[in-house]
Amino acid sequence: MSPPPTESAASADVLPDYLRETYTWAYLSHRTLPWLDRSLVVSAILWGNAGRLMRAAVAEFSPGQRVLQAACVYGVFSPMLAARVGENGTLDVVDVAPIQIANVRRKLAAHTHARARLADLSEPLGSKTYDGVCCFFLLHEVPEDQRRKIVDNLLAAVEPGGKAVFVDYHRCARWNPLAPVMNLVFRTLEPYAPSLLDTPIESMSGRAGEFDWTHRTLFGGLYQHVVAIRRKA
Repeated sequence: MSPPPTESAASADVLPDYLRETYTWAYLSHRTLPWLDRSLVVSAILWGNAGRLMRAAVAEFSPGQRVLQAACVYGVFSPMLAARVGENGTLDVVDVAPIQIANVRRKLAAHTHARARLADLSEPLGSKTYDGVCCFFLLHEVPEDQRRKIVDNLLAAVEPGGKAVFVDYHRCARWNPLAPVMNLVFRTLEPYAPSLLDTPIESMSGRAGEFDWTHRTLFGGLYQHVVAIRRKA
């Protein structure tokens, strides 16, 4: 099993190619990060639904739980999740980009029970397991082969009786007036998203059979909220 990269080893030189080639402007730039991290911008990107989607995801977890957040999220999501699990719980945020880890550490400075560390989620995460795992708008931003590895690794990190929560894009209903707009967004800014929209998340991992899955879509099918609860032995 390959250990996660150390703080000193995780640098721009070892960032995934797809991240550097496709999303430097969004996630690796010190110039754009302060703007994209504003709640108003996050809300606009999600058509006014950011708060609703964040609250629904956070509500899946309980005070005192040990939760893993898969990748950093712009806006107030991480502080919300840290506040939800509270001082009797823990929050671990994992991301492959040093600039994102530094930013989320700043936002979580008041939450001593929250930590952030560098690691590639497509690589095995080690033996530590959690009561819950939250993956908020990550899967549409990674190539399909990497996505399957990430889902598999996240499910492996869930303890029996625990849950994994995935919130992401989904195929719009045909009547949704945003469907043509989002098709343009995906073609120009999110090239990996189309391969996610019609693909059930549980089809991405051989571990899926160990979980009970529930699905719902929101905002005319544009978003999906998927919960997987690992059955106890």
